[in-house]
Amino acid sequence: MDRPAVESSGPAHRSSAPPLTERQRERRRRILRATARLACRGGFEAVQMREVAESSQVALGTLYRYFPSKVHLLVATMQDQLERLHGTLRKSPPTGETAGDRVAQTLMRAFGALQREPRLAEAMARALTFADRSVSPEVDQVSRQTTAIVLDAMGGLENPTPEQLSAVRVVEHTWLSTLITWLAGRTSLAQVRVDIETVCRLIDLTEAEAGTAEAGTTEAGTTEAGTTEAGTTEAGTTEAGTTEAGTTEAGTT
Repeated sequence: MDRPAVESSGPAHRSSAPPLTERQRERRRRILRATARLACRGGFEAVQMREVAESSQVALGTLYRYFPSKVHLLVATMQDQLERLHGTLRKSPPTGETAGDRVAQTLMRAFGALQREPRLAEAMARALTFADRSVSPEVDQVSRQTTAIVLDAMGGLENPTPEQLSAVRVVEHTWLSTLITWLAGRTSLAQVRVDIETVCRLIDLTEAEAGTAEAGTTEAGTTEAGTTEAGTTEAGTTEAGTTEAGTTEAGTT
């Protein structure tokens, strides 16, 4: 049986590796597909590195060069599953009235997709909980993919505020937590929906704050422009008055 984690060369060394060639990307896709199939059949314990290598038709040593442990492998599989889901969501975006409604709808659809393959979902969630610092690059990719899904649901924000990004992180943490507790049988699907809808209200709060701040900035700019224009007019009036006084004085002389 594989250990949950193994020592690796560390995230800094692995993240500095050159980009994969097309052949290497195809090999990586085969590995991730094989991992998903094994996890669907038997969950976390069914994902053995030797079986993954055989199923994906790569040498065991090659597999370890791509993924130092099954935890690295399963976390990468989760990122791949989320990327596929993101593509599906883009073809059929959420239709809620508010950004919070759309995010909640999107996350429940993601939850439903994982619910259809509970053993795979359980294997990926366990891998995330086992992940140590050596798995940081893969965990970061999962986080970035989840953030991209949420931001798209919010309306495709290109420049979210720090407050909005903070709300997105809280939403992500809640979503993952509810997934883990549901997989463990400690909560119902109805409660998952309530929790997701509740936390997504943060999205609407931060969006309202961002709109208020933007409106305040615009108003301040308008006021400043008006003040400048008034000052210019006043200066022009004063100058005209001075000129007129000088003309009168010259005529008197």
